[in-house]
Amino acid sequence: MSADWTYNKKKVDRIPDQYEGFVYIITNTTNNMKYIGKKLAKFKTTKPPLKGRKNKRRGYKESDWKTYWGSSDQLKADVEELGEDKFTREILQYCSTKNVMNYIEAELQFKYKVLLSKDYYNKIINCRIGGANILEELKSNYNLKL
Repeated sequence: MSADWTYNKKKVDRIPDQYEGFVYIITNTTNNMKYIGKKLAKFKTTKPPLKGRKNKRRGYKESDWKTYWGSSDQLKADVEELGEDKFTREILQYCSTKNVMNYIEAELQFKYKVLLSKDYYNKIINCRIGGANILEELKSNYNLKL
């Protein structure tokens, strides 16, 4: 049995189209260890041009978010050993852009001191945030008090 993704305690079968990804927490229910991360909902694709054309064809395809278990090797090993039913996967925040997703993930990782606690699988905080409009977007779409 697979651990389903949930958002506000409701099972998630699809990511709404207006969001580029989400920030999540995975919890091991046997020892309460957690992992905070982010996941893109869709990947960009590039196909060769059609015959007689020069432009590449660009599009999107759904990512592997439904089967995703984070990038922590220790977490993935525990999932393999204990079974998926011993874990919960919860979406904390849907995000409309990568910059917002990166910001919220880093903010939560620092807030919960994931690198300073043995209660988290996280072993690195990788932060790349930029964009002129991120402040306005965070204020208007995510009710953050900045």
